[in-house]
Amino acid sequence: MRYFVTLGSRTLEVELGPEGITLDGERIAADLVEMDGTEVRSLLMGGRSHRVLAAREGRGEWSLHLSGRHYAARVVDERTRSIEELTGSGEGAVGPKALKAPMPGLVVKVEVEEGDVVSTGQGLVIVEAMKMENELRSGGEALVRNVLIAPGETVEKDQVLMEFDPLEGKGKEEGVE
Repeated sequence: MRYFVTLGSRTLEVELGPEGITLDGERIAADLVEMDGTEVRSLLMGGRSHRVLAAREGRGEWSLHLSGRHYAARVVDERTRSIEELTGSGEGAVGPKALKAPMPGLVVKVEVEEGDVVSTGQGLVIVEAMKMENELRSGGEALVRNVLIAPGETVEKDQVLMEFDPLEGKGKEEGVE
């Protein structure tokens, strides 16, 4: 089965078949294992183990947390992609998305303030969950509109932590996640 995975402005072609996994035409060795009783998965790839939290946000929309970084991904199969290309319905929302908590936890540090301009990969919030500190980072450039949490507060899964506005003069944003 062939899938198209979009992360920011980059789209990857992933093919899953009996011979294994192909990423953009290149065969890779990978294995994904569930960790009992949690939403966390162990991804073995390239001889390294990565902790991954993947949550479905909506039809074809996924929230991924990998190695302390957050990514918004859009995943569609070959048929859906073809239909979207024909109808033009594959266009996503304009502007950056709100930052949501990937799991329940405690806010340790808020690294930005309202009015700040953030860049791709910049740290936004540190949340302690399952005895580990996780830095949630920006997935793209944006202006911080609202900071809805403070250090010491507990947060629930999918709680909105920050809201963003697109930067002036920018078109479609990659989003802040």
